[in-house]
Amino acid sequence: MKREIVLRISPKEAADDKLVKDLVAKKMKVAPEKITYLRVAKRSIDARKKIVLVQLHIEAYANIKPPKPVAVSFEYPDVKNKPEVIVVGAGPGGYFAALRLVELGLRPIVLERGKGVNERKKDLALLNRNESVNEESNYAFGEGGAGTFSDGKLYTRSTKRGDFKKILEVFQFHGANDDILVDAHPHIGTDKLPEVIKAMRQSIIDAGGEVHFDTKVSDLIIEDEHVKGVVLHSGEKIMAQSVILATGHSARDIYYMLDDKKVLLEAKTWAMGVRVEHPQELIDQIQYHSPKGRGDYLPAATYSLSCQIEERGVYSFCMCPGGFIVPAMTGKDEMVVNGMSPSKRNSPWANSGMVVEVRPEDIGEFQNKGVLGGLEYQMEIERLAFVNGGRGVVAPAQSLADFVDGQLSFDLPECSYVPGLVASPLHFWLPENIGMRLRKGLDYFDRRAHGFVTNEALVVGVESRTSSPVRIPRDRASFQHLQIKGLYPCGEGAGYAGGIASSAIDGEKCAEKTWEFITGKSLQ
Repeated sequence: MKREIVLRISPKEAADDKLVKDLVAKKMKVAPEKITYLRVAKRSIDARKKIVLVQLHIEAYANIKPPKPVAVSFEYPDVKNKPEVIVVGAGPGGYFAALRLVELGLRPIVLERGKGVNERKKDLALLNRNESVNEESNYAFGEGGAGTFSDGKLYTRSTKRGDFKKILEVFQFHGANDDILVDAHPHIGTDKLPEVIKAMRQSIIDAGGEVHFDTKVSDLIIEDEHVKGVVLHSGEKIMAQSVILATGHSARDIYYMLDDKKVLLEAKTWAMGVRVEHPQELIDQIQYHSPKGRGDYLPAATYSLSCQIEERGVYSFCMCPGGFIVPAMTGKDEMVVNGMSPSKRNSPWANSGMVVEVRPEDIGEFQNKGVLGGLEYQMEIERLAFVNGGRGVVAPAQSLADFVDGQLSFDLPECSYVPGLVASPLHFWLPENIGMRLRKGLDYFDRRAHGFVTNEALVVGVESRTSSPVRIPRDRASFQHLQIKGLYPCGEGAGYAGGIASSAIDGEKCAEKTWEFITGKSLQ
């Protein structure tokens, strides 16, 4: 017989394979030796109450021969002589678009302004040693996009838009750990993801596609409201029947280029704030309701917090347990921070973006800048953080309780941010609509998770690249730009995704719509 069994057991019990098997056998009313196959299909942690439980969804067979495990694999056909599609950007949106194009029999030409992951690592190492930022190779630009050197979180609320399970399977096929197919909140880890990304690149190349690094697109070739190709920074032109524009949320030059060409853009809501860092042990104690923290059988605890303060959302974003804060600026005279975690999530710190919803009407005089006013506002706050920090890679910071109380910080706790911190009154120089709401929101969170606001924790400024303030509008049915045939705005930079998984899903959908456009057929 085959059964789907759900167990809700203690973390220690969940770590004992023999005990799990015994419990499954008891549920199936058979002896343990009669269990012929057992597989954990889904695993999650329920820490809502004082007693923390692990929930396991188990596929079990007893008294019958189980099916042979079938490893998911992908075969990418040879597309050397097939119609070509330009994919601008080698982030998750671009790479998943390229792989899907190959599956559909089209030849992707991927153009990435930054470097491949190996060379990119060298530039990041220099940045963490207080060297100046390489404007084309940093935590935002380069192979794999902004998500490559991050926690590699793969959960998303966008599963209705596409096949999320397939996204996980593609990552697993290219080297990600099998656990991503099981865990309720899967992650790959910043130490693992670069090799997975390289394997995806190799699949594209082996199939006959192309991937070019240090190749910056500076213009689109548009004739009769139809995109015909792109112009590179070098002046070279590359022609194709369609262009998937998957440039990421930090490619500001693309927005300015499109605006100069009178290509329709839209202002949109986004979020800005700070990165908050606690000792991981403290977060474990709060989330697992125990002064002993997580113990031997639980992972580093995460949290997700949100509330409304004066008609704007305040929420945690991109929470990185056992992680590090990193410099994420893409230009000079900017200070931007982000978070990342290794696969083991084993650093002593936990960090998260803590951000405030910003609507186009919230940016004051920057509304006079038109559709790119939000972008200018974002840049101004990053400049403020640069000026109030170390005027380099050193970041402005404040103890968390001092920030909430509006007090100066004279001594800062130890922090994971390698380039270093300088004490700064963020409560004073952050725009009122952001700083005030953050302080009230954090005070509210402390009442829900007592001990969250403490001077053992830090706020580090600024977390400004949660998404783009600009959307590149597209038709709901065809995914093409509203004015330009053959142009497919894609992923975070276009305003249609928010993270690795949703960008990957959007990349696949853009590839499918491109195929329909080129072939005149429908996949439905």
